[in-house]
Amino acid sequence: MNVTVGAKAPSFSLLNTEKQKVSLEDFKGQNLVILFFPLAFTSVCTAELCSIRDNIGTYNDLNTAVVGISVDSPFTLGKFKAEQNLNFPLLSDFNKDISQAYGAFYENFVLDLKGVSKRSAFVVDKEGVVRYAQVLESAGDLPDFEAVKNTLNGLQ
Repeated sequence: MNVTVGAKAPSFSLLNTEKQKVSLEDFKGQNLVILFFPLAFTSVCTAELCSIRDNIGTYNDLNTAVVGISVDSPFTLGKFKAEQNLNFPLLSDFNKDISQAYGAFYENFVLDLKGVSKRSAFVVDKEGVVRYAQVLESAGDLPDFEAVKNTLNGLQ
């Protein structure tokens, strides 16, 4: 299943690194960037999430929250978040439902690992409608953050 621009964003309720539930509805009234990433502690994921960390002010200025989602456990994500000083929530899609709902899912990943989130970026507006969607086939590629920011600028 793929999420298309103009569609309602699939709802989610996932555990964060503090083991609290975070849901799509928590972000009503502000824009949300959802970043799916394959696995914590891998080089491309680390570079991607650290670039968001270093530019979080840009997103704050655009009334936008950012969440990162992977199939890692909340415990693994907690260690990753602490090590990288990430300043936005990481959510565990350990049961893989949400990655699949967003069409951001590898049945087979490298090393024959099954069921890993595809690197993806979604922009959801204040009403819960998807305004930007990019699902990358290659885990070595990064989302087009300029396009993400342009979309957010257009929502102001």
